[in-house]
Amino acid sequence: MEKRPTVRDILTKSEAYLSDKGVDSPRLSAQMLLAHVLGLERLGLFLDMDRPLSESELTRCRDLVTRRGRGEPAAYLVGEREFYGLAFAVTPAVLIPRPETEGLVERAEALFPRDGMVRFADLGTGSGCLAVTLAVRFSAWTGVAVDKSAAALSVARKNARRHGVEARIECVCGDFSVVSDRQERFGLMVSNPPYVSEAEYRSASPEVTGFEPKAALAPESDAPGGATGCECFPVLAGVVRERLAPDGVFLMEMGCTQADAACAAFAGFSDVVVRRDLAGLDRYLEVRNGTNAPAGTVRTAP
Repeated sequence: MEKRPTVRDILTKSEAYLSDKGVDSPRLSAQMLLAHVLGLERLGLFLDMDRPLSESELTRCRDLVTRRGRGEPAAYLVGEREFYGLAFAVTPAVLIPRPETEGLVERAEALFPRDGMVRFADLGTGSGCLAVTLAVRFSAWTGVAVDKSAAALSVARKNARRHGVEARIECVCGDFSVVSDRQERFGLMVSNPPYVSEAEYRSASPEVTGFEPKAALAPESDAPGGATGCECFPVLAGVVRERLAPDGVFLMEMGCTQADAACAAFAGFSDVVVRRDLAGLDRYLEVRNGTNAPAGTVRTAP
């Protein structure tokens, strides 16, 4: 009787295949895909390396590995990605959450008491990773999650239900201006807007340009040469001026070369701070006070 391939065999062959195809992180991808097929956590693979796979498991794994070899992101293949310790459903309708974006949640936790009550707004929510994580980490908070993509909002709602916070997050379809129309102020506003320039987008990995939604990465622009990536900053600044509470905070992720443009867009706020990510790159803008106060000091902080 022919010996069936084991977990060890499939991991070795899948990693070699994906490495030959030049995909990112071939070992991690092979582990993620096989664990998904077998209904295990990745650690579970290493506890049962000699387990033989059934024919149906082999077929499913081969299909996923082949698709991964064509560049399809592993997160879309398995249907989820971890963000701040939580599992989030992802589909090609939403951007795959990145570790850099977790810095916005970390900063919120540094600024606000966990037992307080704050009304927040997430502008461009996508998968809902920011809005849902904030609602999970701050159990009394309520918020608005805005996205102009109805398909993205469907994913965000699913993630809110998954983590038991759907009653505290209102999902609203529209662009950033829908927040301006609301007769309320927010103690915290966050955004991970599309900030990739057209030049950067053209040079990005095919795994990004071929599968993730461009509208979530790069802003639209009619300018010669395409978007600079900074187009959203003045729009966001206008919304924040109208709807941030006088003692509130706005946190935004941006490109590492965009600090000057972001600070210029938010000139006139009482305090504007550029904060760095773990790699030491300018990555976040922190703005305080939504009133038309005299311009404060623009500074860089860790």
